[in-house]
Amino acid sequence: MKPITLISLALGIAFSTGALAQKMTNTDYKAGKAAISAEYKSDKLACKALSGNPEDMCKAIAKGKERTALADIEAVYHPTAKNHFKARAAKAEAEYDVAKEKCKDFAGNARSVCVQEAKAVQTAAKADANAQKKTTEADFIAKAKAAEVQREARQDASAEKNDANYAVAREKCEMYAGAARDHCLDKAKASFGK
Repeated sequence: MKPITLISLALGIAFSTGALAQKMTNTDYKAGKAAISAEYKSDKLACKALSGNPEDMCKAIAKGKERTALADIEAVYHPTAKNHFKARAAKAEAEYDVAKEKCKDFAGNARSVCVQEAKAVQTAAKADANAQKKTTEADFIAKAKAAEVQREARQDASAEKNDANYAVAREKCEMYAGAARDHCLDKAKASFGK
């Protein structure tokens, strides 16, 4: 498996926070942000035990985890297509930053190829995020249109039933004559809004 693929897989697992089905409370949101900040500080402190490129990679991973977690928590707190897009884009950026650091272990053409692979993975992830955003927006518009069509269909059905019932009431009035018939027709018109 290519190094970039392994990095993407590892980061995907590390950065995923899971989808929460319920909207987050303000208290949970603030507590979550505080926990993310504390974890970032702890991760960054752990990186000081390293040196050189491993330290740079460690810092990139810590920063990526923080950025992704903050975007994810924002998407849960304010669940909009735009925020879900930002969360996916943050993950793509974090994976790219770590991959670029990993590429520093290579030299020459191998390094250039590594950077290009990292960029391709980032571009694909952002394109997928953008496609998901557009799909979500299209689904919302389609649902709104479907609701409007359903409302109109119910109104049409109600009007048709009302017209049919009015026709029946008018026909029943035909058994009367004179003032009784007129009274019956007036009553039917009033009952069916005619």
